[in-house]
Amino acid sequence: MGAVLIDLDGTLLDTAPDIADAVNRMLHALGAPALALETVTGFIGNGVPTLVRRVLAASGIAPSQQALDLFHCHYADVNGRCSRVFPGVVTGLSRLRDAGYRLACVTNKPQAASDALLSSSGLASYFDAVVGGDATPHMKPHAAPLLHACRMLDADPACSVLVGDSGVDVAAARAAGMPVFIVRYGYPGPDGHAAMHGATFIDSLDLLSL
Repeated sequence: MGAVLIDLDGTLLDTAPDIADAVNRMLHALGAPALALETVTGFIGNGVPTLVRRVLAASGIAPSQQALDLFHCHYADVNGRCSRVFPGVVTGLSRLRDAGYRLACVTNKPQAASDALLSSSGLASYFDAVVGGDATPHMKPHAAPLLHACRMLDADPACSVLVGDSGVDVAAARAAGMPVFIVRYGYPGPDGHAAMHGATFIDSLDLLSL
């Protein structure tokens, strides 16, 4: 039996409020005004370095290691504080485990932050493996994190699926040669769902049919 790989931010949990809080603490330290939650949400999905780079560009600030370090510091403080598990996630994970599927969380969020968030949200026990954004040399949309997760679970990528919320997930699944399910909520990115050709859309994780 194959594995079910599941994205974290925007798929399992609504983490945008905490990410936006850390972003605006970073901007405050750099002497820049805060950004709206909706603006920051649109930057989520490609990993922390890209998030910070997009935020700095939107704020007219040159990229710097200082900014990246500030974000990591502030996010470690707020990670999980206002995040919430999306409806249907717990039921969906339970059904998948009961059906015999092995589960991995595959995310572009750094490993330490991912582990901490899954633990604080009560979701860690559902997963046999967690692959963070710094666990492999490449993040999604590269296939490497998905293939690494399959190796960890001794699962055939061709018999596995990815569940996510964005075009990054669609591209990663295609690169790994596996089907992809996209939740209609979450953080689809600047091009929205219209750009996710070939994906199967679901309204909730508890409606996932494999």
